[in-house]
Amino acid sequence: MGVVLPDNKRIDYALTLVFGIGWTSSKQILEKCKIDESIRVKDITEEQVKKLVSVIEKDYPVEGRLREERNENIKRLREIGSYRGLRHSMGLPSRGQRTRSNARTKRGKRRTVGALSKEAWAKLDQNQTKE
Repeated sequence: MGVVLPDNKRIDYALTLVFGIGWTSSKQILEKCKIDESIRVKDITEEQVKKLVSVIEKDYPVEGRLREERNENIKRLREIGSYRGLRHSMGLPSRGQRTRSNARTKRGKRRTVGALSKEAWAKLDQNQTKE
């Protein structure tokens, strides 16, 4: 699937490094393939790798396919003009979180608006008179 798993890690953790597979789905995949969770990645046989890949490809959207699907869903929300689509296009939280005091990861670094010092106002006045 285009992801190189680290050899010295346990297989249950290593599968979570694939985008779209978390702890729960990792355990489910290993259960379907009948592979012990505590085995290391370097100790897995070729047959077990083939089983893992076939189960993951059949049942789980991962990596590029999952990213594509997610982007298509967001694009669809924007096109139909839904509230969630508008929030996505404005770069704001789309699930009802407050934005007055938080949401720094979505909105970016703080920018002060309104309250300027006397020195800053003086600089603005000088720039406007020169023009």
